[in-house]
Amino acid sequence: MAPDASTTPRHGTTGLRQFLDLEQQRDWIEGKTDLRDADERSESLELRFKYVTRFQKLLRRPQAQEVLEILRLYSQNCIPIPRKSERHYWSVSCLPSTSDKPLVRVNASWMELFTLYADGEGIRARFLVHLSDFTTDRSPEQGHVDQPFLDHCVTTPEDVSYFFPRGADMFGINVRSSSSIHSFLAARRVLGAIRTFNLTHMNRGRNAYQASHCYSLADCMLAG
Repeated sequence: MAPDASTTPRHGTTGLRQFLDLEQQRDWIEGKTDLRDADERSESLELRFKYVTRFQKLLRRPQAQEVLEILRLYSQNCIPIPRKSERHYWSVSCLPSTSDKPLVRVNASWMELFTLYADGEGIRARFLVHLSDFTTDRSPEQGHVDQPFLDHCVTTPEDVSYFFPRGADMFGINVRSSSSIHSFLAARRVLGAIRTFNLTHMNRGRNAYQASHCYSLADCMLAG
């Protein structure tokens, strides 16, 4: 039986450590367990209605179905106990008003985790992860990026590029096209790295972006 993640929160702890001990988190990162999520979701009707118009606008975009499909895949594979942790420990924004004009963005704590952008009629993704998970020697050295591994994780090497955000052990990966994003998320080492980074920030405490959570998008992410 999968570990129960819907028990009473543990007092004196922060983030998801209230619901998942370190062994459960480690097993989930390594793909050794399926965590039992909550049956019900908490909800703010005010927030649900606040972003309905943006969600409807997104649905009129040519990339809408690709966006929803990728978000659903990301939620299922990259966010632990997504129903239990919704809004309070992660959130998704719809057409956020930032200068880079994303279609959607997933956040936790004070950190961006995952963003989707329009790329012509298609989409491109931006993942934030730990640099040390993508170097040849597992060090946080920018000159040691494992480029052959990155190239192998996408359908076409030209679909992947990277950059170095500010902060220790930070790495940003850009992936173009729906097919390459699917391939990238299917790579076991990539998935473990994304899960590690996401848990790092979900364990830091409450999500600072709760007020921008779009329940309509989350409905699609958590369906099924």
